[in-house]
Amino acid sequence: MAFLISFYYHLKPRRPKNGDIRERILILLLLNDGKTQAKIAEFLGCSVNKVSHWCLKGDPDNLETLTDARMSGNHRKATDKYIEILLETIDKEPQDLGYEFGRWTAQRLAIYLEESTGIKLSGAQVRRILKQKKYVYLWAKYSLESKINPDKRTAFKEKISKFLKIKKSTPERLQVWFWDESGFSLRVTRRKNWCKKGSRKKVRGDRRKGRINVMGGLRYSDKKRFVEFLNKGNSYNFYRVLKIFYQELINEWVSAGNQASEFAKKGAKIVIILDNASFHKKEEYLEKIETELPNIHLEFLPEYSPDYNLIELVWHSTKKYIANRLFTSIEELEYLLHRLLNEGELIIKWGRKIKNKGNGCITV
Repeated sequence: MAFLISFYYHLKPRRPKNGDIRERILILLLLNDGKTQAKIAEFLGCSVNKVSHWCLKGDPDNLETLTDARMSGNHRKATDKYIEILLETIDKEPQDLGYEFGRWTAQRLAIYLEESTGIKLSGAQVRRILKQKKYVYLWAKYSLESKINPDKRTAFKEKISKFLKIKKSTPERLQVWFWDESGFSLRVTRRKNWCKKGSRKKVRGDRRKGRINVMGGLRYSDKKRFVEFLNKGNSYNFYRVLKIFYQELINEWVSAGNQASEFAKKGAKIVIILDNASFHKKEEYLEKIETELPNIHLEFLPEYSPDYNLIELVWHSTKKYIANRLFTSIEELEYLLHRLLNEGELIIKWGRKIKNKGNGCITV
């Protein structure tokens, strides 16, 4: 009995299994102390039948008699093979297995696996298994990754690396610019904001008329920006903005002590990296650009590769800067954008990387 007392005090009561054993040991100790079964039941707050059962079954010299079959846990219906098939099924499309629905739910998985393995589980049990295997139930995301050509991306990256090497060794011969368009509307751009736990800051969410379209470039060497405001993105405006941009480069050339007439022959070649928007490739304007702006060379990005266009970082940083702000007019928005984009007030962390998400890009 002394051994039983010592074992009782060494058990940790917080564990459910140990709690039951402690109670049964206590029943035997109180019985040995001369208490009646009724008094023991009243003291422990349990039934007399329970006390009577363990008084008969329990043996102070054999602790195994104080355990029961329930302590070994419930019968495990899901076998290792069942779980293996479950995880394989998750990665398959339902249509590939003859179903018409488009996604797996826990209940649908349970039905399919019952047909495949003969083991019947509920949807809740399947959900628990998946949770143990670190699976979560999330929204699917739209993606265009299947349309990305890795070979074209690799070839383009090598070509740009060559341009940048030439620019670094002989900057007077070559300039590399990244070109793109973007838009800013009067609707409040929603971003994360500090607030007290359990509450959220509310911003105006209705769609409001009014949008500003911008088009411009970013020079790789010194991060100089050139941005024009326009009413619509089309081939004519693309050609018109490029002419203004070309004249700005000539003015820069003249301010360095050179002759404007010599820019076409002695000035740097201007490589402009841009996406494959249809209005960038209209033959009529491509011919005009080649004839009237001879120093400009257009280099088109591979399809669905916005992460190779450095100016995306400018648009992202601008939208992040004006996030959660309500503009009262289109003129107020345009004035701020002009200061941010053309007057250098926007501070950009150039160390951040642009990550291609398939259907867009983010900065990390």
